[in-house]
Amino acid sequence: MNLDFEKGNGLLPAIIQDSRTQQVLMLGYMNEEALELTKNDGRVHFFSRTKNRIWLKGETSENYLYVKNIKEDCDSDALLIQVKPAGNVCHTGTYSCFEEKTSKGFLYELEETISERIDQKVEKSYTYDLYQRGINKMAQKVGEEAVELVIEAKDDDANLFKGEAADLLYHFLILLKAKSFKLSDIEEILMERR
Repeated sequence: MNLDFEKGNGLLPAIIQDSRTQQVLMLGYMNEEALELTKNDGRVHFFSRTKNRIWLKGETSENYLYVKNIKEDCDSDALLIQVKPAGNVCHTGTYSCFEEKTSKGFLYELEETISERIDQKVEKSYTYDLYQRGINKMAQKVGEEAVELVIEAKDDDANLFKGEAADLLYHFLILLKAKSFKLSDIEEILMERR
């Protein structure tokens, strides 16, 4: 990176984006020291223009921003930092400083919930119970839900159709976890095909 800190009097705007959902979370400013700390520590640091000092995002709330990728813009005077947030990002307590979570973000949250229930072996969890039954049972369940969706597609009840679509998606996410894949892996294939 050959960044131009001079344009902004030693500061660059840093757009913070959720690496999974692509949702913009906040805007902060970095000087060279904050950027170096961010690269070395793996958590986002900013330069506070009001306090005139470096600060670690999450230093009081522990809602750190874990860096996944740093990109510079075409003029080398702004940054896009893709992160995995440890919690809500905005000081008001919301997920984003711009708006609440996007619907796309929900699918990734659901995927995480499914993964946690399986990894933590949550008893009395339908998700974990199905996972314990093995790959054949999970695949069978995806097939059953797909057939039910096709049947509802032929009927004229929108709510039943949407319910079956949700069931299929949920069971598909369980099967993805069982096969050690993520929703983002499937997105990559779809993007390549477009």
